[in-house]
Amino acid sequence: MKVKPSALFPLLRSDTQGQLLAALELSDRGETATDLARLVGTSLPTATRELGRLADAELIAVESVGRRAVYRPNRHHPLSDAVRQIALFTYGPHPVVARELATVPGIAEAAIFGSWAARRAGEAGPPPGDIDVLVVGDPDRDALYDALSRAEAALRREVNATVLAPDAWAAVDDPFVSTLRARPSVDLAVDTRGTG
Repeated sequence: MKVKPSALFPLLRSDTQGQLLAALELSDRGETATDLARLVGTSLPTATRELGRLADAELIAVESVGRRAVYRPNRHHPLSDAVRQIALFTYGPHPVVARELATVPGIAEAAIFGSWAARRAGEAGPPPGDIDVLVVGDPDRDALYDALSRAEAALRREVNATVLAPDAWAAVDDPFVSTLRARPSVDLAVDTRGTG
């Protein structure tokens, strides 16, 4: 089966490769292939194959810990800083924004929409400049803006939120909501109604 190159950054072999690089760049402790496969939503054989390619290129380091292989970014590679920037710019928005929004009370749903989501879905176009986030619920506004600021610092780009009440998001006759629903989006799987 021919692997389709990444629409977010065509120099990457695949979306899976980009997601794996971003997950490793965001990990503080290193990750196993099993953990990485779960984090990026792919099969273990696919994760293992892509990790092998990255290790062969010496972009990531592999360490044996007992019977397990633990993967980390190779900070000694001459392109380490560039790889980190590429991984976070292209595939970092999903895990970074999800992590930061998980700290905000009152969110029922959240998703990335706009140009980043369109590229992630494979639509051709210029690189996305900012990250557009839909937040459904009644979030604590101070906590939300703090979370967005942390995401912006990590991603080095603007992160904008559109906040809608659940009844507004459920509206079937609202043109803005209809447009959002018709376009690509990436679910952030955030539900913090019970947080706080």
